[in-house]
Amino acid sequence: MACDNNPMPQSYEYDVLIIGSGAAGLTVALNLPEHLNVCVISKADISSGATLWAQGGIAAVLDATDSVENHIEDTLNAGGGLCHEDAVRFTVEHGKESIDWLIESGVTFTRKENNDQYHLTREGGHSHRRIIHAADATGQAVSTTLASQAAAKRNIELKSGRVAVDLITNRNLSLPGNRCVGAYILNLEDNHVELYRARFTVVATGGASKAYRYTTNPDGASGDGIAMAWRAGCRVANMEFNQFHPTCLYHPHAKSFLITEAVRGEGGVLKLPDGSRFMDKFDERAELAPRDVVARAIDHEMKRIGADYLYLDISHKPADFIKHHFPTIYEKCLGFGIDITKDPIPVVPAAHYTCGGIISDKRARTDINQLYVVGEAAFTGLHGANRMASNSLLECLVYGRAAAQDIARREADIPTVPSVPAWDESQVRDSDEDVIISHNWDELRHFMWDYVGIVRTTKRLHRAKHRVDLLQGEINEFYSNYRVTNDLIELRNLVTISDLIICSALQRKESRGLHYTLDYPLAQSEARDTVLVPTTYRTLAP
Repeated sequence: MACDNNPMPQSYEYDVLIIGSGAAGLTVALNLPEHLNVCVISKADISSGATLWAQGGIAAVLDATDSVENHIEDTLNAGGGLCHEDAVRFTVEHGKESIDWLIESGVTFTRKENNDQYHLTREGGHSHRRIIHAADATGQAVSTTLASQAAAKRNIELKSGRVAVDLITNRNLSLPGNRCVGAYILNLEDNHVELYRARFTVVATGGASKAYRYTTNPDGASGDGIAMAWRAGCRVANMEFNQFHPTCLYHPHAKSFLITEAVRGEGGVLKLPDGSRFMDKFDERAELAPRDVVARAIDHEMKRIGADYLYLDISHKPADFIKHHFPTIYEKCLGFGIDITKDPIPVVPAAHYTCGGIISDKRARTDINQLYVVGEAAFTGLHGANRMASNSLLECLVYGRAAAQDIARREADIPTVPSVPAWDESQVRDSDEDVIISHNWDELRHFMWDYVGIVRTTKRLHRAKHRVDLLQGEINEFYSNYRVTNDLIELRNLVTISDLIICSALQRKESRGLHYTLDYPLAQSEARDTVLVPTTYRTLAP
């Protein structure tokens, strides 16, 4: 790892640069050969990504009464006909070995009382109990364990307080070939852009749910990796499929706190303000229907009766059972004056997961050589039109290990990277108009929620497209003239992501999975992915 003498801007060189420190990024890092110099960068603390927030668990076939074929069938059914069966099979077949690796790494999963076996729960869309978990804080257990393991590795350097600005490719350098050679990274401590050169680059930045006003995601979920890869020349697919988690805690002081699907899996029921149930009117599986069905049902009932929220009630279960299975939720709600052993939980749907993303293969390779993508930023074909609960962390593990194995196989044949110019700040100045950023951020997230939300129409989508085009013009002009900041980078990326979502939604003339439009309420006979190509994007866009 060489560093230039000039203190500003800094320049670094690694074998592997991993952008993102959640389960996806850390899985790649920990499975790479130890002779490779690896750098993992994170916006905030290393354990601050979306993985930390995951409550439910990880889906895998771990019980003798279950089978790989059952898990595959459930995933295909939930995916609305758009899952790639080869990707589903690849993921599910590598599930148990991925869980075994986590256990070997030190993750402590919940066991049955007075039993050596692991406790498995069931969530919406699953036909069997196959969700292994660490109480109701699985993400925290996975994230902190993997971060601790990575910190102990001499070949892995963890750098927090940094946000990626853009990927660097041969095309940027006017060189032949189609290769990624690193990225420009903003150091949030001194607000200067650093140069990171790398033989391999891995995008593991998570999803883009911060494009919406209400979300369960942490603040960093601004679609950075997808937007950067798109600008670099990667195709993206199925960006119209945004999963809205049916049950986010509704409270004026509760920011982005979801109520895990496992609450419904363990007997929680959804109720109207008068205490009556309603899910059986929408699906025979009632509360255990897939998330898209449950979210639309809640949205429908809220609009029908003019309610700001509905209720999720598990208070009919024994208090000790609730506290044992959902200690995090119990304590969080109690802090807001809600005793879930006695009272129903006020809930509302919120943007939760980006099912589309950067197109990749089973080795996590993208359209650009030496550029990989793992996790929520990727489109592997696993999730189809609707991600089944708890398949996301499984995808991070399976494809993270696959990416590391592919890099290990190839690294001896990949030469060092060419010289790259430092980031040029000579033509920009500090902004004295930051109000533009905050205003545009609010406007973007409001119209995405109102026009491109759970239920859509063509008219609303065209309105959103007109607004996003205006915002893109303003933001691009601002970006060209002022020094970059974290807020500006995220806003630039979110407006790009929003445009991709809107254009993808306009191209889908049907309702399927998470994309529901009143103008085309039925699914077409043939299921097709929505693929956007950067070079032909403007001709594809409506």
